[in-house]
Amino acid sequence: MNMIKYDQNLTMSSREIAELTGSRHDNVKISMERMKNSGVIGFTAMQENPRAQGGRPLTVYNVNKRDSYIVVAQLSPEFTARLVDRWQELEEANQFKIPQTLPEALLLAAELAKQNEEAQKQLAIAAPKVDFADRIASAGKGVPLGGFAKAVGLGPKKIFEILRQIKVLMTGGQRHNLPFQELIDRGYFQVKQGTYEANGETRISHTPLITGKGEQWLIRKLISCGILKATAA
Repeated sequence: MNMIKYDQNLTMSSREIAELTGSRHDNVKISMERMKNSGVIGFTAMQENPRAQGGRPLTVYNVNKRDSYIVVAQLSPEFTARLVDRWQELEEANQFKIPQTLPEALLLAAELAKQNEEAQKQLAIAAPKVDFADRIASAGKGVPLGGFAKAVGLGPKKIFEILRQIKVLMTGGQRHNLPFQELIDRGYFQVKQGTYEANGETRISHTPLITGKGEQWLIRKLISCGILKATAA
């Protein structure tokens, strides 16, 4: 079955409903006309391509998601579950949109990362032209702030200064340049602990990492502060 876009909304045709329920198309249309006359549903009539035999165009009725459930429930209630599954497949396919700008790509990748954390599944990434998007879209692993800064055009050094000014990173003390605990608790940041050698001693280092969820949040915060410019879709 093929989905039709009408006024930017997904619709399903009476022919598709007939195929789904195993009903005659003319009977489906009669039922839909009766329900429309009763004010239960609404539909838009249109003509599909001419049939293979006879060359006459086929008139179909297009309904939205809500009305399609009502029609199927009236015709064949046992097929309602199949209709739900079909709508889910079609809506997921329709949601895919390749980003055209860097901010769009970063926001999309961050959203995919969030879904990946919640669903525990590997999702396909829709930002092939942005390497950074590929990294942050993998599960919930954090990435260095320097990589994020480079991607949004702020520079690795500049980002730390900005984040201290807007109270994302702390200033001074042992936790200098580390995110506030509240932001870590929200899942926006992680702190990676490591070791390094200095003057013959082994010392502990702490590196702030930003998660996919944090990436989405921080982009919006930087836009609201006027540091990044919002790009219209």
